[in-house]
Amino acid sequence: MKINWGTGIVIAFAVFMIFILSFVFKVQSNDKYDNELVVEDYYKKEATVQGDIEKQQNANALKEKVIIENTAEGIKIQFPANFDYSKINGKVSFYRPSSQKLDFEIKLSLSSPHLLIPKSNLAGGLWDISINWNYEGKEYINKQSFNL
Repeated sequence: MKINWGTGIVIAFAVFMIFILSFVFKVQSNDKYDNELVVEDYYKKEATVQGDIEKQQNANALKEKVIIENTAEGIKIQFPANFDYSKINGKVSFYRPSSQKLDFEIKLSLSSPHLLIPKSNLAGGLWDISINWNYEGKEYINKQSFNL
């Protein structure tokens, strides 16, 4: 049986389409390839951007800034020493860009001017940390990324 160049092109095109379709099917059906949104309520979160900018400006205007550092024990968050730590309220959000399943939040309830999150609670890789806090009615937000 002879195959001319036109038939060869059609066969090559059909094989290529089968390959692409099988790859798409594999990615969509396998849980290993998670195709989730970056954040659950994207549009609701987008509406709070201006408020976050104002909170960031408040945090930048502080004489003593919040210090977020990666230590051997874990992530240490040091609040300003001139603030009464018992009056600080808010939450610390840990966001993992590669897996939404690892995201979590911690409510701030301080018994000292610093907070330590042990490394045993954090998987290795990139983490975005957002501290949304208030002190005496004024709101602040601090954000930083770490690679563990």
